Amino acid sequence: MKNVLSWADLSKLNIDDIDRVNGINNSYSNLRLFSHTEKEVDVILYRDRHSWCPYCQKIWLWLEFKRIPYRVKKINMYCYGQKEKWYLNKVRSGKLPAIELNGKLITESDNIITSLENEFGALGSSLLSKGLHDARNLEREIFRSWCNWLCKKNFSYLDQSLSKNKFRESILKLEKILSLSKTGFIDSPIYDSKKLEPGTGDIIFVPYLERMNASLSYYKGFNLRKNYPFIDRWFTLLENSSIYRGTQGDFHTHSHDLPPQMGSCFKEMNAQQISYSNLINNGEGLGELEFNQDLDLDYYAKFALKRVLKHKDNIINANPYQKDLFEEALKCALTYMMTSEVNEIPNKAAISINYLKNRISVPRDMPILSARLLRQSLNKIESPCINSKIDRIPDKHRYDQDPAKFILS
Repeated sequence: MKNVLSWADLSKLNIDDIDRVNGINNSYSNLRLFSHTEKEVDVILYRDRHSWCPYCQKIWLWLEFKRIPYRVKKINMYCYGQKEKWYLNKVRSGKLPAIELNGKLITESDNIITSLENEFGALGSSLLSKGLHDARNLEREIFRSWCNWLCKKNFSYLDQSLSKNKFRESILKLEKILSLSKTGFIDSPIYDSKKLEPGTGDIIFVPYLERMNASLSYYKGFNLRKNYPFIDRWFTLLENSSIYRGTQGDFHTHSHDLPPQMGSCFKEMNAQQISYSNLINNGEGLGELEFNQDLDLDYYAKFALKRVLKHKDNIINANPYQKDLFEEALKCALTYMMTSEVNEIPNKAAISINYLKNRISVPRDMPILSARLLRQSLNKIESPCINSKIDRIPDKHRYDQDPAKFILS
């Protein structure tokens, strides 16, 4: 493997780190100031460490779009590790998210947004307004129909059809609302097309619609963006914002983090489901059905490289398979990502590459495009291996994602 770049060579292709405090929204920051001073920070956000929690995403987005300075403290979710004792002493239930506002602890996402509105004003419509009351009811209706279709095992074609039709009836109500919107948003507080942003009415829907789009594609072969053009437009408008992109998960992450959180997710075996799930699993992704923005791929490849280089030693040490083979194979994948140079790896190294490909978590580790490029590169060098073993992702828990080794180091 003479053409494989060394770690020193790969480091030369590195890019500067982002400004985590005042720059674009990112999952790594512990402090966001928006050009304020630290003395002006009155909010502490307690959110999950892996950026999996939909309710945490809701508060995170609200603070970012409202540009409220805040600190971040990250907590484990039970499905991937032990929750921190100091947090349990503060919030006995261990629920996330929570905030401290002027020293007062507040839990439950609706209570949090209401408290933030009282302190800083509404983002678009108030959560307590009549319009958003109806929107919240619709979001709950869509959520229930999604859960019933995704998480309930149907033993007959008729049961499957009823569950699917119930979901389609619910989601069609949102499609109609968006079809009547002049801005493309449900509740935009700004009507200048150059500064168009979502309001609280949109943020209510973001977390679970994002997860519905991923999970229904993977488990059912049903894609929201393909079937509902105004929902597709809504997603595209969100993805135009670096604020939303900083919180956005990818289909691979959502498809495999949802089962332990929701109990079970049941597959409907059909040609579209098999195609979608294969594309998601091998890292190819679903293109514009997953992310619809034309951004600089070279930058996002270098961003993926930077994140791997930053955590290189921990990534190697956390891999349960032959570490010497894995390290060389990883350099092969990174070489391909940066130069398109293909180097063969031993069959025995494929399972360690498969392990890493399955554990890139978006946005915890890197943005969606960076993860796609890295997964595609890992898949490129893994796929020629004949009769290689496949690493299995747990579906009852995600203890394989326990961050302890990374935090302690």
